[in-house]
Amino acid sequence: MRMYDVITAKKRGLELTDDQIAYVVKGFTAGEIPDYQMSALLMAICLKGLNMRETTTLTLEMAKSGDMLDLSAIRGIKADKHSTGGVGDKTTLIVAPIVASLGIPVAKMSGRGLGHTGGTIDKLESIPGFRTTIPADEFIRNVNEMKLAVAGQSANLAPADKKMYALRDVTATVDNISLIASSIMSKKLASGANVIVLDVKTGSGAFMKTFEDSAALAEAMVTIGNNCGRRTYAIITDMNQVLGRYVGNWLEVREAIDILKGQGDEELRLVSITLASYMILGCGVAASLDEARTLAENAITSGAAFAKFREFVERQSGDVRFIDDPASMTAADFEVPVYAPCDGFISEINAEEVGMASLLLGGGREKKEDSVDPLVGLRVDLKVGDKVKAGQLLGVLYADDEARIEAAKERFAGAFRYTGESVNAVPPIYAYVDENGVHKV
Repeated sequence: MRMYDVITAKKRGLELTDDQIAYVVKGFTAGEIPDYQMSALLMAICLKGLNMRETTTLTLEMAKSGDMLDLSAIRGIKADKHSTGGVGDKTTLIVAPIVASLGIPVAKMSGRGLGHTGGTIDKLESIPGFRTTIPADEFIRNVNEMKLAVAGQSANLAPADKKMYALRDVTATVDNISLIASSIMSKKLASGANVIVLDVKTGSGAFMKTFEDSAALAEAMVTIGNNCGRRTYAIITDMNQVLGRYVGNWLEVREAIDILKGQGDEELRLVSITLASYMILGCGVAASLDEARTLAENAITSGAAFAKFREFVERQSGDVRFIDDPASMTAADFEVPVYAPCDGFISEINAEEVGMASLLLGGGREKKEDSVDPLVGLRVDLKVGDKVKAGQLLGVLYADDEARIEAAKERFAGAFRYTGESVNAVPPIYAYVDENGVHKV
């Protein structure tokens, strides 16, 4: 088999066979296929496309290119969730303890943030002492004993994806639904869960800016997951404004604690409850989505979800004094209010710009090797559709470096758009996706 022939076939719009796809993934991962030939194939795929069989095969081969986590030692049906990335997205910190408190094993590998999107591992590491690197036997023991463990992606998961993405990033071949779906799902399949729930963001702060693109990606990933024997669901959620009220690692942990205690932002609560409900449904603990939702809500009102979060933090060596009393954490040095310049209605809050403001304060990474300040970030006091008066508080920046404040303040203030006409509020959830397709709310 020759790479030249594979490139030619796709250039002509022909379907690639399973053997051809396996040959490409194995050869490229092993360094036997040069970058220039792989780049040519990726461009041909972007121009001619992959059908669902090709996409599923590509995903499986990428998943098999590295470690396939063996979770068979964990008793029961394992659940996992994945978000395509957003601003203020702390749902894992809420969803995982809700689900685990109901006896469902949640064995989750999470990543760090890059750019304007925060990472779950960064948020957890803002808790003093919390260990995100734990041995495999301890990881499995924790899930068996308390149904929850979250660790950094130390395993060699889907190395083919890492190599392919590096090429896609510099050859203008990122924005292809099949390639995006296979990239995400290859790591989810390698992570070993039986049930996968996907939170696909859409809007200004998301990778996919339009509902149509988000729906296409969600449907492709759900189909891949189900084709590979994993019960898979997706919800398409809004990222045209911050999810919740806070952006920043420790600030988001505090907000997650509020939700687990039955307080906090209602839209964040709704998205978290919905994600948890699909995990509960997929694992067979509830017979219907309504029943699953009731179980998730009861886990919060009874205190079981917060108790599970506290147990989880303690088990991974986090200092639970700050979970019991979040206000005791040292605050950032500067609190900088930002005010509205005019009367009107909020017509837009560009979530990406809000995220960039937090990054400028030191709460995110421009490069993978950058460090993050766990205490900095911001609070957003208004949402799209809110009526505002000149001089009204838009939010607050929390900073440790005075030199960073002005640039972040300008970026944050510029994220807001105003109009003289009333504006409808933005719905937090647009659609659900299952094996039968996309269902708008």
